[in-house]
Amino acid sequence: MSHILSLAGHPTATPSSTAILEYVHQYLGRRDINSHTLKLRCLPAEPLLHANAEADSMQDAAARVAQADGIIISSPVFKSSYPGILKAYLDILPNYALRDKVILPIVTGSSSGQVLMLEYALKPVLSTLGANHILDGVFLTESQVQYGHGGVLHLEESAERRIERALQELIRETNNYSYLANGDWVI
Repeated sequence: MSHILSLAGHPTATPSSTAILEYVHQYLGRRDINSHTLKLRCLPAEPLLHANAEADSMQDAAARVAQADGIIISSPVFKSSYPGILKAYLDILPNYALRDKVILPIVTGSSSGQVLMLEYALKPVLSTLGANHILDGVFLTESQVQYGHGGVLHLEESAERRIERALQELIRETNNYSYLANGDWVI
């Protein structure tokens, strides 16, 4: 069975980011996929800001990445890039920490013009960490994510379909790989 880890790269607990990840994990749970979220904003600030990869909290956070088969990176767009907290965390990961992991970026922004952040800011840094299987990802505008009475999430139908297709691909791709003891991957 696959294990999916979400890296919540939102510096604050915004309703949209929290609700989208809840939706993602409910979807995965209904398919008996083991999934968890690592909220980067909850990591201790000092070792994160000082890039102290030896701190116990950072070692634990890196170990969670190492144990995952697939990783969802959830991030807002800040000034045409991803937030500093996500960059600080990615900087402390060991070289090649994302090698042979299936990566699904889910990005939210205020306008469709910000979709370029995926290709020109986020994917290159993921590649430097050894990510060799990055899915296309999902970009959502804030207008596609609405809340009803009581804070209930309502995704625009097209956004919901794109998220579900991306999650289906993530599940399929993480299940397609078997890791052999000698370090070879087979499909």
